[in-house]
Amino acid sequence: MDKPTRLKVAIQKSGRLTDHSLDLLSRCGLKYSRGKDQLVCYGENMPLDVLLVRDDDIPDLVQEDVCDLGIVGLNVVEEQRLALATRGIQPAFEQIGVLDYGRCRLSIAAPEDVAYESSAALQGKRIATTYPHMLNRFLRERGVTASVVTLSGAVEIAPRLGRADFICDLVSSGGTLTANHLREVEVVLESQAVILRTPAPLPAEKDAWVKRLLLRIDGVQQVKESKYIMLHAPRSALPAIRKLLPGSEYPTVIPLEGPGDKVAVHAVCRENVFWETLEALKAAGASAVLVLPVEKMLA
Repeated sequence: MDKPTRLKVAIQKSGRLTDHSLDLLSRCGLKYSRGKDQLVCYGENMPLDVLLVRDDDIPDLVQEDVCDLGIVGLNVVEEQRLALATRGIQPAFEQIGVLDYGRCRLSIAAPEDVAYESSAALQGKRIATTYPHMLNRFLRERGVTASVVTLSGAVEIAPRLGRADFICDLVSSGGTLTANHLREVEVVLESQAVILRTPAPLPAEKDAWVKRLLLRIDGVQQVKESKYIMLHAPRSALPAIRKLLPGSEYPTVIPLEGPGDKVAVHAVCRENVFWETLEALKAAGASAVLVLPVEKMLA
């Protein structure tokens, strides 16, 4: 039997967030065992277990204190908030973090041959969606009356089947819309993965692990696109080189042994470093430029 101090974290069991969420926890230091077809990953080196569940169930599991934390898309969270509100229930789960993956949009899409100037084009029309509560809020805020057709899936084919005039669905690359002769016309919600926390007070040991985990997640996210740059340059070239280092704070400057005024420059760049950046650094006087990935960083 699990000790009461073990954290339980719910994530999507299959879908666009699953691999990203497991990778994030692994990069935070979690080593886990998972048998084939099992829906629980048991933490071997941390008091943390991962439950693999339907994404729609994650807010409820956190709300009801079955899980201490949950990682899920903001689109799911907002739909659940509105669904609870219609039943007179105040959502109790707390959103405590935003993650840098799972970006997508809940958008209105129209058939390619249908004109759309504004949301007024939706007046009196049928709109298919799996997010009826957010769509209804969107329509109310714009004073539009339309018929919301709630589907459990395959929303993009509803216009071709004659079940709807427009759709409201998640869009990432837009490839699915194009394949079904639809185009994105208006954004309802910008979404990405977020972290939810139970409303129940946690024992001190659990709470300490939540804080440690959030600190590690922040450290992982800080370095996702970061690179560590080392180079040599004349001291006189430092002002120009500082301007070229993308997303960097003050670099470390170390005098080099030997004649001349050359120094070593070390910097963490929090933006991607492209070949054009290296070429510009060399033109400014840099030499022996080395770019390394950054695995972890605590500010």
